[in-house]
Amino acid sequence: MTSCPAAASPASGSVDPVPLLLPLLRNRFDPDADLGEVRRTRPVARLDADDGVPPVWLVTGYDEVRRVLGDSSSFSNDLRHLAGTGLETLAAQNPGGLGFTDPPDHTRLRRLLTPEFTGRRLQALVPRIETVVRSRIDALAAQGPPADLVADFAVPVPSQVIGELLGVPEEDRDELEKCSIARFDTFGSMEDSLTAVNASLDLLGELVARHRVDPRPGLLANLIARHGDDLSDRELAELADGLLSGGHETTASMLALGTLALLEQPSLADGLRTGRIPVGRLVDELLRHLSVVQVAFPRFATSPTSVGGVAIEVGDIVLCSLSGADRDGVFGAHPDDIDPDRVPVPHLAFGHGLHRCLGAELGRLELRIALPALLGAFPGLAPAVAPDRIAFREYSLVHGIRALPVTW
Repeated sequence: MTSCPAAASPASGSVDPVPLLLPLLRNRFDPDADLGEVRRTRPVARLDADDGVPPVWLVTGYDEVRRVLGDSSSFSNDLRHLAGTGLETLAAQNPGGLGFTDPPDHTRLRRLLTPEFTGRRLQALVPRIETVVRSRIDALAAQGPPADLVADFAVPVPSQVIGELLGVPEEDRDELEKCSIARFDTFGSMEDSLTAVNASLDLLGELVARHRVDPRPGLLANLIARHGDDLSDRELAELADGLLSGGHETTASMLALGTLALLEQPSLADGLRTGRIPVGRLVDELLRHLSVVQVAFPRFATSPTSVGGVAIEVGDIVLCSLSGADRDGVFGAHPDDIDPDRVPVPHLAFGHGLHRCLGAELGRLELRIALPALLGAFPGLAPAVAPDRIAFREYSLVHGIRALPVTW
């Protein structure tokens, strides 16, 4: 473990706070260099938040992030803890679902969903995922170069997979995609992001109501059939929204960023095409290296505790930098490299603890199918613009590329 020990809390409070947006800054694939320096010197550091709100702590060290995310007894995910802090608007828009719910409600809801994501259920999806990927590859080939890999491949593949998994009609998917993208774009305010979440919940609530009357194949219909009397339309919409956002936007970002990262390192791309590099190992290393979900859901301290030697008081807000922690020295001497032969250490791209992403294995499965199929179908695939012309997202909770022109 290479995380430096933090100073005691009096000293940590006396140093300059970390800029508020630092955990969202990227240099193409990499977290901002200053974030690495903060991790090395202050793995638990005070963020420069607005006056009048509770203290906000940024946690960047690998061990420290695991400590916070794994401790549901000291930390809560419920946004209602913001009531009375000057952030009442956010507290009032609590979207619920798995991401913003504590035990025992979280335990009850997750138990209902877990059977839908067993290895057997996921393996049954393989033929359908392969069909979706092949149809998008065929559409690219028919269209001919140049093409936008984001709009023409990375977005539609997970959108179609998660839409079919849930049972979302095709005519509703475009609007839900827009809401999914808007929630992660921090050019707007956090209130704007939560407004997009609630717009998605309204759309899904209408869909749930339709499914109760006229069910169609999919996870929503399964939940209604098995647990419809125990779950309200709102609870079902919240569960579907978490799966939709987690299973669409993050996988789309990984497909686009992962493809570009491989194209910029031809030996890795060739190794994937030929099978010389095991696809599972390379996908997991890309997940760690890219960590597209930059910051975990905020945690709220519910009892006095300490993290990395820093005292955390009741009501303090804690933000865990997943992209920062996944470049910690615990991953070896060169954590900023893509190394599929790296000694395995559990990465944090899907989070950790009881709020770890439920759809993690579905995301892995899609990447394992889509990346080698795409690179194998187009051996000459290459960016159609210079590296400095590729538009990466800025200040986004989910890092990605706005457009990726490619040719072949």
